[in-house]
Amino acid sequence: MGRARVGVARCDPYGVLATPVETLARREEPIAGIHRLVDEFEVIEVIVGLPLSLNGAETASTDDSRSVAQQLANELAIPVRLVDERLTTVSAARGLREAGRTAKNSRSVVDQAAAVILLQHALDLERSSGNPPGALVEPHEGRTIA
Repeated sequence: MGRARVGVARCDPYGVLATPVETLARREEPIAGIHRLVDEFEVIEVIVGLPLSLNGAETASTDDSRSVAQQLANELAIPVRLVDERLTTVSAARGLREAGRTAKNSRSVVDQAAAVILLQHALDLERSSGNPPGALVEPHEGRTIA
């Protein structure tokens, strides 16, 4: 979950392949955009990236992601999970660079590419372990479903 932009990816109905959807601007209330996409794509679970430092420690962005995930868990009638997103943006930027895109013309899609990497990792992890990835975010009492 970026501080400026939020990349969104989705997978096929069988949970095999992640694909990019769009980038939401944080200044434009991404929660509303996520609600729209959940309805549009009939989403059954939301994965939120949990930004940790390379050594696994929490960062300033970690609290922000936890807060967004908690809000989504309270508002959506589907599970919300936090999954470690370390190095997804770095990997996405490298992949775009290797594909011939400059940093300037990649800005609009790097977050989507990072979301694809995160979701694909979560799908692969679930398929190999048989367990859902990351940590389930429990809704608080007084849950409001929009």
